[in-house]
Amino acid sequence: MLLKLKNIKVHYGKLEALKGISLVVEQGTVVILIGSNGAGKTTALNAISNIKKITSGEIWFQGKRIDRLSSHDTVKLGISQIPEGRGIFHTMTVLENLELGTYLRNDKSEIAKDLENMYENFPVLKERHKQMAGTLSGGEQQMLAIARAMMARPELLLMDEPSLGLSPKLVQLVSGIISDINKSGVSIVLVEQNARMALKLANTAYVLEVGNIALGGEAKRLLNNEHVVKAYLGG
Repeated sequence: MLLKLKNIKVHYGKLEALKGISLVVEQGTVVILIGSNGAGKTTALNAISNIKKITSGEIWFQGKRIDRLSSHDTVKLGISQIPEGRGIFHTMTVLENLELGTYLRNDKSEIAKDLENMYENFPVLKERHKQMAGTLSGGEQQMLAIARAMMARPELLLMDEPSLGLSPKLVQLVSGIISDINKSGVSIVLVEQNARMALKLANTAYVLEVGNIALGGEAKRLLNNEHVVKAYLGG
């Protein structure tokens, strides 16, 4: 077991955004969180990365309790997050954004190798490494966000709406990138409104509804679940 959330609750003031959810991420798997807006999906990711502190419960990663750590210490342990909206620095170059992904590393030769690997996987980033990140297209910015997160060499990658605002062609491209990252050994927790695409990628799925886990299980089985089909797949 790589990650375990045990009965976690999160509040924003008096509002209880997560009402005691529990879930597990096994090593090498893709886990998807689906649900409507306001269900608590992003809050769950932010709790894992310690961007948002939990009110109660426990979060364990690789056998260590992490919910009392700072967000940067969480990154040190091997958890990277790609926020909704990509979170790139628009007034910095592509290369500077990529270098930010290594700010907790000091292995210069390995960083150089990883940079070349990112350029090999995302040739457009190499072509535009001196270009301001804000001038990239939406798809290119998503590639940059993914590459920057991977520069930290994560064990667990948290991805929040990676296909948001992209054309169908680019959605398929991002889907392939996610699959390739997972095949390289990185576990993924994915929040994605394109539920059909994500369920096909994932091993396990959890359906969040109003801060609770309403359903959970093998992702492929949930593709045929009547409630999931009606509520999230347009059936």
